[in-house]
Amino acid sequence: MSDLTIWFLNGPNANLYGLDANKTYGTDSFPVLQSRCEQKAASLNAEFRFLQSNYEGQLIDWIQEARGVADGIIINAAGLTYTSIPILDALMSFPGKIIEAHMSNIWKREPFRHHSYISKVADGLIAGLGGDGYELAIQAIADLVRKSR
Repeated sequence: MSDLTIWFLNGPNANLYGLDANKTYGTDSFPVLQSRCEQKAASLNAEFRFLQSNYEGQLIDWIQEARGVADGIIINAAGLTYTSIPILDALMSFPGKIIEAHMSNIWKREPFRHHSYISKVADGLIAGLGGDGYELAIQAIADLVRKSR
């Protein structure tokens, strides 16, 4: 039995990881990333959900659903990171730990990506490490949650 529940939410176009000709997001496909993350969570004895939607409202619904169920949320809201006040508002109502994760280093990219609404509520941020960053985010949130108890 697990003492920890983690939800990892992915936003628009994350399902296309590994298919980008520029390799901005690495070469791992989304199913490969999911498998890596599930293995990492299992190694930490954590219950784990890995979800992706291209729709802002679905991400908000999952954040609301996670209240009282998940101990922590890792979120890569993708393009919604820079635009979505509704996702910020939903995350503000989540009582657990939050980590913002990005596959690419958003500060080496276009200037509009340098502002994140999610950072305003995140306990930490991991960016620019590709799939390794996703696994590090799982380790980090497990540590944050367990230390906070």
